[in-house]
Amino acid sequence: MGIIRDPMKLAVVGATGMVGNIMLQILSERKFPYSNLILVASEKSVGKKITYNEKIHEVISLKSAIDLSPDLALFSAGGETSLKWAPKFAEKGCTVIDNSSAWRMDPSKKLIIPEINANILNSQDKIIANPNCSTIQLLMAIAPIHMRYEIERMVISTYQSITGTGVKAVKQLENELNGEKGEMAYPYPILKNAIPHCDVFQENGYTKEEMKLVNETHKILNNYNIGVTATAVRIPVVGGHSESVNITLKNNASVDEIKRLLNSTDGIIVKDNPANNSYPMPICSEGSDNVYVGRIRKDFSKTNSFNLWIVSDNLRKGAATNTVQIAEFLIQNKLA
Repeated sequence: MGIIRDPMKLAVVGATGMVGNIMLQILSERKFPYSNLILVASEKSVGKKITYNEKIHEVISLKSAIDLSPDLALFSAGGETSLKWAPKFAEKGCTVIDNSSAWRMDPSKKLIIPEINANILNSQDKIIANPNCSTIQLLMAIAPIHMRYEIERMVISTYQSITGTGVKAVKQLENELNGEKGEMAYPYPILKNAIPHCDVFQENGYTKEEMKLVNETHKILNNYNIGVTATAVRIPVVGGHSESVNITLKNNASVDEIKRLLNSTDGIIVKDNPANNSYPMPICSEGSDNVYVGRIRKDFSKTNSFNLWIVSDNLRKGAATNTVQIAEFLIQNKLA
């Protein structure tokens, strides 16, 4: 991949956070093309020194970053920051790819998983939304099935890593493992527990996380007729998110056909041999950019229905990697 402009100024906003750190790692792994890297964080982190690719970078403020006129900005600094600052970057001609929920359901902004719908992007898109981590791994697996057989309905149960909540949650689990008291990210202990409460509850009784799976699925697939219902659960796991998904298809399919289809899909690894205890687990997905699918089997209780188990590292493909892939698509197609 070659640099299409000189210089190519790349800003990473939220560089000191959990996803920001992974984003920097992925930029290095994928040899992302830039000539000037701008690391940005909140005021409390301004002045902090970060060694990256054998070079020392000083973290600067959002205001200072705008003054440097970056060409591309990867945001992972929370919804409020994105709502306030992404338009200011865009006004300066910078293309923003935002990892928060701030712009996902804005009808004027595109919600992108590159393998599925990057083709709808154009040079006028100055704020591009990155989907929720649970949505990304779900759609990576079910989009090819939908395109071939058309999904009528989905029932989703998630088993989500504490890293989806952030550093505070990781610290809570560490404290509980060590028998220490400290700040609580959740209203209950997470150790030896499962909390059916991801994000805040909505008036309809679902949590915001559950409704993200519904609304983002409809928007990305551009199909609002698929029935989607979800229950999102937080569990004491660090490596990645898991999802149990039941799908009902409009057209006939077999387990073997679905396996062959997923095996031929980029970014998907089918790990499905129960006889050898081979199935996806978060402990195996950690550090990988792939989405793993297993336990693919027919649902005998309903016609043309199937069960799948989907696992992925929520900080990588579920967040940082997808963001970087969007940026790569923009550069490769001369859209940024």
